[in-house]
Amino acid sequence: MKVVFFGTPEFAIPTLEKLLNHPELEILAVVTQPDKRRERGNKLTPSPIKTLALNYNLPVWQPERIKKDRETLAKLQQTEADVFVVVAYGQILSKKILNMPKLGCINVHGSILPKYRGAAPIQWCLCNGESETGITTMLMDVGMDTGDMLLKATTPIGLLDNADNLAERLATIGGDLLIETLLKLKLKEIQPVPQNNAEATYAPLIQKQDYELDWSKSAIQLHNQIRGFYPNCLTTFRNQTLKITATLPLGSAYAEEIPPDLAKICQKLPDLSNISGSPGEIVSIAKGIGAIAQTGAGLLLLREVQLAGKRPQSGWDFVNGTRLTIGEVLK
Repeated sequence: MKVVFFGTPEFAIPTLEKLLNHPELEILAVVTQPDKRRERGNKLTPSPIKTLALNYNLPVWQPERIKKDRETLAKLQQTEADVFVVVAYGQILSKKILNMPKLGCINVHGSILPKYRGAAPIQWCLCNGESETGITTMLMDVGMDTGDMLLKATTPIGLLDNADNLAERLATIGGDLLIETLLKLKLKEIQPVPQNNAEATYAPLIQKQDYELDWSKSAIQLHNQIRGFYPNCLTTFRNQTLKITATLPLGSAYAEEIPPDLAKICQKLPDLSNISGSPGEIVSIAKGIGAIAQTGAGLLLLREVQLAGKRPQSGWDFVNGTRLTIGEVLK
């Protein structure tokens, strides 16, 4: 089976690697976003997918706007590929492109469709407190993740999962599911299933305001926001920006999911139930672990933070380094 691969970020790497290592699949070319200038040194930096493709001596095409790039369109047509595989490419494909390959364009999407169509499904499913997510392979059409579904695979979401480690897990699942999808398509063992649009939800691009923490929200809402938009959620501490990158909501409802290294926090729960303060106020400090903040409903342990201009540090190092005291307020 002849394949052209479209992808850009780290998330797409496991899928391309599995395609490259499968004896029944031939990668003809890779299409990825143009190199971008990064803040440090302002040097042009290739996408992770371009780097991998060049290591395998594959042709790499990087059109600025693929729908209007005549040279790339001509090259794609000339490949006579059986299938185009698309994993987090970053540009919308025209109907002309979608109709080029014999078996169509297959997308590996990071949600259980029709839920979380759009640009940031992994982040929003965490922010919304979902207990399960997964990967869907689908036949692409001109809509935003509206094509007929092929195969699905699910994975549970743990209390301490964040956008990074969940994406890593889903990327691996996606690579395996795509291989299964392609082989079954070749044998005509898959019947595409239309999506139920009435059940669709959306995962839009993340905006700056999505990173801002509102301490009047509940502990679990803040925890889900922090892990969903990891590592960028922020608050104000002593008139400076403070990123909060890892937390733990405290309460009996979450006790079973608390990892062994935080087990001693469970011993404090009875005492903590008698403590209260204003939203954002540091109401207790767990020795060796970190500060505990009051929220609009429940308490939140600060497991990892990052002061402006500094590296991320554990909650306990933050307490010691700043000489944090009970009664200080995050805003």
